[in-house]
Amino acid sequence: MPDGYRSSMADATPPTLKQEQRYWNQGESVVVGIDEVGKGAWAGPLTIGAVILPPTGRVKGIRDSKMLTPNTREKLFDRIGEWAREWSVGHASARECDELGMSDAQRLATRRALDQLTLKPDRVLVDGNWDYVDWVPSTTITKGDQSCLSIAAASIMAKVTRDRIMAACANDFPAYMFENNKGYPAPQHQIALAGYGPCVIHRKSWAFMDELLWTNSRRLNRVQIDQGNLFAA
Repeated sequence: MPDGYRSSMADATPPTLKQEQRYWNQGESVVVGIDEVGKGAWAGPLTIGAVILPPTGRVKGIRDSKMLTPNTREKLFDRIGEWAREWSVGHASARECDELGMSDAQRLATRRALDQLTLKPDRVLVDGNWDYVDWVPSTTITKGDQSCLSIAAASIMAKVTRDRIMAACANDFPAYMFENNKGYPAPQHQIALAGYGPCVIHRKSWAFMDELLWTNSRRLNRVQIDQGNLFAA
């Protein structure tokens, strides 16, 4: 995303605590905003951020993480961590994305994020129009990462955490340049896949595997597992 685009979007109307205030006024004191990153990547985890914000104080500059430069996200990461009542990040590994499919992997990562919180959620605010959090009271908000402050904060915490993971993975798998593309299908990533095939953190059930004829790599069929126990409380 060009820096000029990021700058103009970051100057747009900032997200607010309007949605959180709505539930605070109803007596739901622990309102958690959540957002995901990594859903469209070909490698690495699917990551969910969860943030509980207080009704007082403010951190200037919080926006949907996609609207911000990496340096700005890094600075806001520490500020949000200090301001938030509590925050956490949960992951589903590339293998779990293969085994479960992306919908159930998203649920698993979300459960892991929420389970790390010491405060029990009274309400979860979910970005988008699909409510994948069906075990606690939840509300979907279309474009919530642009309008809802706790969701926008969660997007930053998830993005920075996942970016750091992918930068660390680049040390183990330097050919794919994960420090630059973070597992998304950038040109240099696709060239490396064509030459070397997938590594252990690639999502091997995805359609891109069908194109890797030169490396003799084969797309995996999803492993059927008992998901009943996996999502038990």
